[in-house]
Amino acid sequence: MSAPIDMPKWADTVLVPAISVVAAFLIAGLVVLSIGENPLTATRYLLQGSLGSGEGLGFTLFYATDFIFVGLAVAVAYHAGLFNIGGEGQATLAGLGIALALNNLTFLPGFLLVPVGILAAAAFGAAWAAVPGYLQARRGSHIVITTIMFNWLASVLIVYLLVNVLREPQSMNPETRAFPDASYIPFMHEAFAWFGVTIPASQLNLTLVLALVSAYLIWLLVYRSRLGYAIRVVGSSPTAAVYAGISPERIIIIAMVLSGALAGGLAVNELMGYQHRLLLEFTSGYGFVGIAVALMGRAHPVGIVLASLLFGILYQGGAELAFEQPNITRDMVVVIGGIIILFAGALDGLFRRLVAHLLSRPKLAGM
Repeated sequence: MSAPIDMPKWADTVLVPAISVVAAFLIAGLVVLSIGENPLTATRYLLQGSLGSGEGLGFTLFYATDFIFVGLAVAVAYHAGLFNIGGEGQATLAGLGIALALNNLTFLPGFLLVPVGILAAAAFGAAWAAVPGYLQARRGSHIVITTIMFNWLASVLIVYLLVNVLREPQSMNPETRAFPDASYIPFMHEAFAWFGVTIPASQLNLTLVLALVSAYLIWLLVYRSRLGYAIRVVGSSPTAAVYAGISPERIIIIAMVLSGALAGGLAVNELMGYQHRLLLEFTSGYGFVGIAVALMGRAHPVGIVLASLLFGILYQGGAELAFEQPNITRDMVVVIGGIIILFAGALDGLFRRLVAHLLSRPKLAGM
């Protein structure tokens, strides 16, 4: 068995993923070169499309908002030793909660609709995640299997409801009627306009602020609270947790409930911040991207925010890249993302050892 790798926390959280990304882009450049395109030109289009304009940056941050929420959801469960891959289904049920709350509680004062929608998303996402958590804690069912099953159940359930129960009678599209205007989370360009500042219009909305606040609160929870300590102890050693008087069963359920509530933030961003109605497949696979985001970010909120920005750049810049260079299709962008995941996941140990060796050299020189 290999010896544990010791390095500063900042190096493990920031430096190792950064080196992994650079190496992944070098390999991706070879892939682009192999199809007869210039990797430097492709990189320029990728960055210009995502960061080179106010509108592009807005769309990049909009995607990053989704990834922050699902990345945090995976991370909380990961700290408890759980691999929650059910973010897609949990976000779907969160969307259902938003639709049921906003379209049936229209008698509430307008200023209450936004917090009610957010709470409904968190509650439905948490409830959908609580069942696999309970089955893992009390029945020994594997969390990966149950969350996969619940993803499919959520998909089938939302199709049935939107086609047969919740669909607007006058519409042929499987979607609900529009939410009340008072429940819309303001777009970022609208919020800036309140202060006399003009920025390009995009899908970006104030849910980004909620995502960043959530990242900070999760940092406080995991690293600065008794509950967070209990979660990390259970994730490291359930046996040690029992000796310390911590109930692994209770912590597993709590961690999954928190994870599902965070996944609900994706629904808040997409539905209350942009679509303003419940429709099919609004999650667009972002729940699965959250797994890569959490792994690349080392399950740390700061790393997750940075990894979310990277994947936001890939999603937005990839669309511009496919338009400017048709030979590089969206599928090629998916391949680039897959290479990044490969280097950040499967080859993680290689880069960690390399960084640990480089950081230890000054110490050796001074001996």
